[in-house]
Amino acid sequence: MTEEIVKPDARLLALIEKIERLEEERRELGADIREIMAEAKGAGYDTKVMRQVLRLRKMTPADRAEAEFLRDQYKKLLGMPE
Repeated sequence: MTEEIVKPDARLLALIEKIERLEEERRELGADIREIMAEAKGAGYDTKVMRQVLRLRKMTPADRAEAEFLRDQYKKLLGMPE
């Protein structure tokens, strides 16, 4: 039996290598963010609140208003004081 030699697809290989590079960059960025959060925590900031603020800043004003409205409604339904 003759074994068939399979030549790697150049485009597929390029895409795979690009994804690998981006994943490595993502890991490095994650480490940088963890470092900054540790610095913030060391300075006395609440990192949970910082993450919440980061999420809010990504939202449009309309989406933020809707989320706040719904949160307030849920708190009322659960009998949580203002």
